[in-house]
Order: sequence, then C-alpha cells, then structure tokens
Amino acid sequence: MKLHHCVGARSFRPLWALEEIGLPYDLVMLPFPPRAHRKDFFAVNPLGTIPAFHDGETRMTESAAICEYLAARYSPDRLAVGPEEPDYGRYLNGLHFGEATLTFPQTLVLRYGRFEPPERRQPQVAEDYARWFLSRLRAFGEVLGAREFVCAGRFTAADISIGYALMLAEFVGLGDQLPDFARRYWEGLTTRPSYARALAAEARAAGEQGVSATPAPLGG
Repeated sequence: MKLHHCVGARSFRPLWALEEIGLPYDLVMLPFPPRAHRKDFFAVNPLGTIPAFHDGETRMTESAAICEYLAARYSPDRLAVGPEEPDYGRYLNGLHFGEATLTFPQTLVLRYGRFEPPERRQPQVAEDYARWFLSRLRAFGEVLGAREFVCAGRFTAADISIGYALMLAEFVGLGDQLPDFARRYWEGLTTRPSYARALAAEARAAGEQGVSATPAPLGG
C-alpha cells in the first residue's frame, strides 16, 4: 500500500485508519499544494489533489472513501459497521457527514480567508462558511448525544472522518468556538494510540523526505 500525503491534509484520515488497523504502508510526503509544487504528481493523481492511495491495482483519491474501503476490506468487525448491524446507516451517514458537511465549508474559510492573494480574499465569505460549519456541528451534537463514538458503541471509520473535521477546525482557527460536546468528543478521539502513531509517522516521514512539518491548512 502507498499513501500520498500532505501534513495535516485530508489524507490524514486514511493515515489514521492505516495506523488503527495496523497495516503496513509506504507514506509519500508532498509539499502543499502538490499541484503547484510537484507537477509530477499529476501522473499519480490527475486531479492534483491529496490523498492518492494505492492498494495493488486499486487507486483512490477520496479520503472518506479510502477509510470506508480500508475498514470494509481489512477491519470489517472493528473499524467498519456491517449491513447486518443496526447502526449501519448511522455509520455511513457519519462517515460522509465528516467530509461533505463538516470539512467542505472549512475549505472555503481557508480559501477566502487565507489562501487567496490579499486582493482576492473575501472576509464575509469566510465568516459565513465558518458559521455554517458551526451550525452543522451543533446539529451533530444532537445526533451524538452522550455517546463516546458515533455509532455501534465502538471507534469506527466514521469517527476518523468526523474527527479530522474537528482537527481541521483547530488549524483553521475555529477551535475556540467548538461547542463543549465537540471538544470532549475530539479530545477522546485524540487519546487513541493510533492517532499518536499517525502523527508520529507523518512527522517522521516529513523529516526524512524534506517536507515542511507545518500543517497544510496553515502552510498555504
């Protein structure tokens, strides 16, 4: 297996999943954004985006989908939730909610609040989408309730997907605005040994491959 990754980018999701399952993999670090700094990466992923994941002949580029694939194929009884389980729908919803609903608005906050040249930045757009993210996050609190994990009474790929969105919120500068339930939930996820191993693997590979250790959302 091979994962192409930028520090702190969406590709952290499959990196975390790989460490949680305990699979061997090669980690290829790239400067962010690779489409600007590593034109050769287009040969790996024509979109020029991160992640890019290889498992034999399988090629994937969507972080939540890669987590779903890894869980279903290599950890069906632990990181995945099967169709026969009562929380299967809840699992799939959480897995895709983390990307489509919680991460998407933050990418616009980053683009129009930080990444665009000063003359193209739009503070109102950034503020509006920050509010959108926080509103959707509060709605997630009603779904999560008093649970430690999203579904099935255990840590799953859905928690990785949503957990990364909360990790990104800290990078974006929204960490102080997270509701108490979200902060407790995120802090619980970060105590998992696999989270620490993923961070360590990221830092080690970045150092060995001469890539900046600054998280991609902060690096521009």
